[in-house]
Amino acid sequence: MDKAQISDAIKKVRESSPKRKFNQTFDIILNLKEINLKKPEQKVDVFVPLPNSPGKKRKVCALIDDSMFTEAKTVFDRIILKSDFKNIDKKEIKKIAQEYDYFIAQANIMSEVASTFGKVLGTRGKMPNPKSGAIVPPKAALKPIYERFQKVVRIITKNEATLKCPVGTEAMKDEELAANIEAVYNAAVHALPGESGNVREVLLKLTMGAPVKVGN
Repeated sequence: MDKAQISDAIKKVRESSPKRKFNQTFDIILNLKEINLKKPEQKVDVFVPLPNSPGKKRKVCALIDDSMFTEAKTVFDRIILKSDFKNIDKKEIKKIAQEYDYFIAQANIMSEVASTFGKVLGTRGKMPNPKSGAIVPPKAALKPIYERFQKVVRIITKNEATLKCPVGTEAMKDEELAANIEAVYNAAVHALPGESGNVREVLLKLTMGAPVKVGN
């Protein structure tokens, strides 16, 4: 898949999708082949840093103790202190999980984070994950972590041989979208056991639009 194919597909998506009253999201879909999802080593779960922001702000919640509070309160969209974990019930945790895109956790309180939030965040794929850099040491610089999560997307195989994630919005420039699409594709191919041999087709679509195939 080369840049010319990506650019051509972006143009076709724009031309074929009716205009809406909101800023639609561009999604990439990779339909896979010759993958056995019953084998853990053939599953994909990768966090991809994009060269350009996907266009929509990501809300990040920090699960920390008092030692990180001073810096964290100026950085994150919400902070939940360890001392308040005992006051949060499951209903409230579900609401928080729905509202926030990513969660970061202080490394030395991960056992408390897991026992309080694990069941809810885990089933939604939002539990702080070391692969994404979401588990941070107590003296970490927090602003770069927050800024990185504004450009990170996750590609993961679940119950189907398909990878799907947002790569931007229709308000973005074509070249910005193309760079993000290329980054996701390359990361996916690198994570697959058979690399590009496991990719049956690549599709692009807008939220309310029909899929367009990339390449032949």
